[in-house]
Amino acid sequence: MRTFFIFLLLAVFAGGGWLAWSLLQPVTPAAQTLVLLHPGYSTRRIASELKAAGVIRSADAFVLWHYLRHRRSLKAGEYLFAKSATSIDVHRRLAHGDVYFHTVVIPEGFNIFDIAQAIQNAGLGSSDEFLKVATSDTALIADLAPDAKTLEGYLFPNTYEFTRMQTMQDMAAAMVKQFRQVAREIGLVADAPGGAQTTDLQPTVILASIIEKETAAPEERALVASVYENRMAQHEALQADPSVIYAELLQGSYSGALHHADMQFKSAYNTYTHPGLPPGPIGNPGKVSLEAAMHPANTGYLYFVSNGNGHHRFAHSLEEHNKNVAAYRKVMAGK
Repeated sequence: MRTFFIFLLLAVFAGGGWLAWSLLQPVTPAAQTLVLLHPGYSTRRIASELKAAGVIRSADAFVLWHYLRHRRSLKAGEYLFAKSATSIDVHRRLAHGDVYFHTVVIPEGFNIFDIAQAIQNAGLGSSDEFLKVATSDTALIADLAPDAKTLEGYLFPNTYEFTRMQTMQDMAAAMVKQFRQVAREIGLVADAPGGAQTTDLQPTVILASIIEKETAAPEERALVASVYENRMAQHEALQADPSVIYAELLQGSYSGALHHADMQFKSAYNTYTHPGLPPGPIGNPGKVSLEAAMHPANTGYLYFVSNGNGHHRFAHSLEEHNKNVAAYRKVMAGK
C-alpha cells in the first residue's frame, strides 16, 4: 500500500511538473503566425489548431487549463502570434478576443475596383467577392440614392480596421456608415441618423467624384466645381477625362491611358458624348470634394488644364484655354 501511495505521489508530481512546463514555458513562433479560429470550434479543436501552428506546447495541457479555470468561452477570430508567450498568455488572449485587425487604406478617389483590390491585398478575401457586394447591395443606400445601381460614391475614403470574421457586407456597410457620418457633418443630409437628405444628394456625389479625380489640390476643388457648374448652365458637355476612364473600366477595356479615339467611347459615362452628369459617381470622393460640389466657387471659368506641376490653369474662354494648353505642352516638353 505504501508503495502504491509513493507511486501515486510521484505521478502527481510528474503530472504537475508536466502541466507547469506545458503552460508556463514560453513558446516562440518560428515566424509571425496567423491562426484563424472559426465560430463553432470546440476547445479541443482550438487547442489542436494552436499546437499545429507552433504557438503552444501541448493541446492537452491547454484544454485542461481551460476547464480548470472555468472562465468565459474562447473567442473565434484570427490571431497573430509574433513573440514568445506561455500557453496561459495565449489562453488569456483568446478569452479576451484579442483578434488581429487588417488595416485597409482607402484613399480619396478610389473607385469600387480599387477598393476591392485593397480588400484583397489586405488578406480579407477576393476582390471579386467585394465587387459582388458593391454592385448589388444597394439597399445600404436606398434612402440616400434610390436609383443607384452600385455603392460607388458612398464607400467613404478612410483607414479601416477589419477582421477576417467580418463579411464583405460588413466592410461595405462600415464604409457607407462613414459616408453618412461625414455627410451629416457637412449638411449633405439631415443631422440625424436616417434623416432625409437636405440637398439633391446623388448629383452632388456624382460631381464630387469627378472633382476628386480631376485635382489633388484641395484649394482648387471649388474652382473645378465652378467650371462644371458653368458648363452645365450653358448646356455644354463636361468633357471630363476621368469619366471616360471609368466608362472603359466598367467594360474592362481601359488600357491605362486615354487616346483621342477614346473620347468617342460609347457609354453613358462618357461626358464628351453625353451632356450633363454621368448616371452615377465615378469614384468615392472625400469631404473636401463633397463640400466643393455643394458650394462651387463663383467664377466664370469654363475650362481648366494642368500646369504640369500638380495644379491647374483656369480659363474663361476657349482662346485663353488654348494658350494654357500650349503652356502646359511647353512645360511637359522641357521635362
